[in-house]
Amino acid sequence: MLISKELAKAINEQIGHEFGASMQYLGIAAYFEKEKLKLLAKLFLDQAEEEREHALKFVRYLLDTGADLKIPAIPAATYSFTSAEAAVKAALDWEMGVTAQITKLMDVAQAKNDYLSQNFLQWFIDEQLEEIRKMDGILSVVRRAGEKNLLMVEAYLVHNDEK
Repeated sequence: MLISKELAKAINEQIGHEFGASMQYLGIAAYFEKEKLKLLAKLFLDQAEEEREHALKFVRYLLDTGADLKIPAIPAATYSFTSAEAAVKAALDWEMGVTAQITKLMDVAQAKNDYLSQNFLQWFIDEQLEEIRKMDGILSVVRRAGEKNLLMVEAYLVHNDEK
């Protein structure tokens, strides 16, 4: 096995977090779909797919390094929110949590002098900056528009690369 058992265990846990993120983004997409905000729904549906792909990258890495695959149970997602702001804030909070989780994985890889895993995890660290920037930007626009002007957020998404 090319990675430590400690790191393999932590990556298995991260796979659960990534699949959990995918489910949570589906929940947020469903909220916006019910609100008839199609572009916000699509943005979070696309994000759900991206998180699933992240989980699969971790799965592939464990298989490639000869580690055991032991994905934990995935917690239930939230499908109900009090507002668009609350839904997007949940996404930003989730990404902040994932950033902390990825950082911990890197800490373990560094402590084990595992350069293969450090190289692999660097992609996720770079990705988290993009994810936080994206969710923070969307939250900022939703807050500026306010709940009564969410169609303006949809118009913003038409002309912005955040979608």
